[in-house]
Amino acid sequence: MAGRIPEEFVNEVRDSVNIVDVISQYVSLEKRGKDYVGLCPFHQEKTPSFSVSPDKQFFYCFGCHRGGNVFKFIMEKEDLTFPESVKQVADFAGISLPASYQEQPVKLNPLMEMHKEAADFYHQILMTTKIGERGLEYARSRQLDDETLKHFQVGYAPDRGDLLLTYLREQGFEDSLLSQSGLFVQSKDGRLFDRFRDRLMFPMTDEAGHPVAFSGRRLSNNKEEAKYLNSPETSIFNKSNLLFHFAEAKKHARKEGHLVLFEGHMDVISAYKAGVKTGIASMGTSLTEQQVYMIRRITKNVIINYDGDDPGLHAAERAVGLFKQAGNFNLGIVVLPEKMDPDEYVKQYGAEHYQGAIKGAISTTDFFLYRLKQKYNLNNEREKVNYLAEAIQEIAGLNPVEQDLYVNRLSEESGVSVEALKVNLSRARRRNRRVEQHTNYQLPEEPAPMPEMVQPESPLKLKAQKAQQRLLYAYIYSDEARKYLLGNGFVFPEASYEKLAKLWLTYIETHEKVSIKEFLDFIPDELQSIIVSTDIMELPGTITLEELEAQVRVLNLCKIDEEIDQHMQAIAAAKSRGDQLSVLRETQAILQLRQLKRQEEAAGDR
Repeated sequence: MAGRIPEEFVNEVRDSVNIVDVISQYVSLEKRGKDYVGLCPFHQEKTPSFSVSPDKQFFYCFGCHRGGNVFKFIMEKEDLTFPESVKQVADFAGISLPASYQEQPVKLNPLMEMHKEAADFYHQILMTTKIGERGLEYARSRQLDDETLKHFQVGYAPDRGDLLLTYLREQGFEDSLLSQSGLFVQSKDGRLFDRFRDRLMFPMTDEAGHPVAFSGRRLSNNKEEAKYLNSPETSIFNKSNLLFHFAEAKKHARKEGHLVLFEGHMDVISAYKAGVKTGIASMGTSLTEQQVYMIRRITKNVIINYDGDDPGLHAAERAVGLFKQAGNFNLGIVVLPEKMDPDEYVKQYGAEHYQGAIKGAISTTDFFLYRLKQKYNLNNEREKVNYLAEAIQEIAGLNPVEQDLYVNRLSEESGVSVEALKVNLSRARRRNRRVEQHTNYQLPEEPAPMPEMVQPESPLKLKAQKAQQRLLYAYIYSDEARKYLLGNGFVFPEASYEKLAKLWLTYIETHEKVSIKEFLDFIPDELQSIIVSTDIMELPGTITLEELEAQVRVLNLCKIDEEIDQHMQAIAAAKSRGDQLSVLRETQAILQLRQLKRQEEAAGDR
C-alpha cells in the first residue's frame, strides 16, 4: 500500500465494527459477564485465558499477555502491517478505502506468493486449456462441477517435467527459493523438475486461506506411483498444523455451530457438494493434538465422519480419544453402512440422505458400544457376559441419567434384567472411584525431575509493579495526577512505561478529542499490551495526593532495595579478590541506602 491512511478513516473503520464480531471469525467466544472469553489463538492452552471487551473494544490474554485493539489482533493473527490490517477490517465492515489512498497488493511471504501463483496456474490449466482436458475429464468422472472446482481451486499438473518450473521462473522466482518450496525435486546434478505430474491438484491452505502445499491425485493406472502425493513439509507447511478446507469451513461453522471431520479431501468435497459446508480433513494423516487445538478454538461441537471400513472406524476411535483428552467437546460419530466412505455414500444415496446421516450422528458411548458388539459374538453366552462387563464399565463413567438410559437399553438387547445390570454398575462405579483415588495418591514409579528453581518476585517488587500500573492509569485519566507527577520530575522506572507517558503527552497535545481506543493506533505495537493490561484493571480514575505519594514511595523503596542488592553483589566480588577497601566503600554505601529507606518508610507512616 502507498501513502498514509488518513487518521479519520482509521477512526471510522474502528468505530464501525465490534471487535467481538471480528475476533469471532477466529475464536469461539463465550459471554462471561460483560466480556467474552475463549481459547487464545496465539498460544496453546486448555483453559480459556483470552478476554475480549466489547465496551473497551480491547482483547487481552492473561496467559501470553498479548493485547490491543481490533487492528492489533488482525496484525498478529494474519501477520499484516498496520495499513493492511485497517484494509482487512474495512473490508469486513463494508467500507471502501479513500480515493486518495492508492491500494497495492498485500505482500505475502515469498513462498506463499509462489504457491498462490502455482495454484492459479494449475487451476487455469484445468479449466481453460487443451492440455488440461485430461484432468477435467477425470474431474467430471468424479462428478465435480465447475462451482466445486472453483471453490476448492482444483487444478491439473500435466505430465511435463518443467512446466511449472518454467512458469515460476518467468514470474521472477529464483531457483534458490524454488528449491525450498516443495514444488520441485532436485536431481543429483542440481537440476529442478516439477514434483507433480499428471495429477489432479488440490491446494492446501493455511488458516487464513493462503495456499501453502498441494495434494495431487494420480490419473494414470501406474500403481507403482502413489495414488495421492502430498507436498513435503517446508517453512510454510507443517502437516500437523493444517486442516484441509479449515479457512472456509470455520466461516460456516459460526452459523452451523459445528465442524465435520473427514479423513481425506475428496470426502470434504463430496460433502460440500451435498450441502455440508463445514467439512475439514487431516489429509490422510492421523489427527494430531495441534489440529484438535485448532478445532477447539472454533467450536466444541465436532462430528466425526471417517470411512465405514475397519481402518476408518479404528481411526475414529483414536480421534475420539484425542478429543476426550483435550476435554470440553461435544462429539458425534457418523457410521456409514456397507463400509462406505462419505464420497461413495453421497454418490449412492444423494445429498438429502447424507445430510440426514450427519444430523443422526451417534454419541461416543453409542459408538463405543457399536464397536464393542463387533468385537464379540453375542450368540455365545461367555462372550455376551464379557461384552456386558465392558459395556457396564464404560457406562459407569456417565452421568446418572445417561446410566439409566443405557442400562435399560442393554437390558432390552441382552435379556438380562435391569436389576442385575445395576448391581454390576454399582461395582463398576466403586472400581472407578478406587482407581481415581489410587491415581490421585499413588507415587510415581520413578522420581519426577526437579523443576528448575525460579526465584519468586519479592512482595515489594510485586507492589512496585502494581504501583507503576496505577500511576500510569492515573497519568492517563487524571489531569491533576499528571501535573503532579510532571511537576515533581517523576520518571517511570521501566523504559516502556516512561515512553508511553511521553507518547500520551504528545497525543493529548495534538488531538482535540482523546480516547484510549485511538491512542492504541498512535503507539508502537509492542506497547499496546501494557496499555490494555493497565486499562483492563478498571482502576478508579481519580486518585488522591496521598495515594499518589504512596505509590511513588513504593517505587522509591523498590529502587533502593535494588541498589542495595547491587552493592551486596559488589561486596561479594570484592571479598573474592581480597579487596578490603572496596568492601568498606560498598558497606558505607549500603548503610546510607538503608538510612534513606528508613526515611522513606517513616514518611509513609506520618
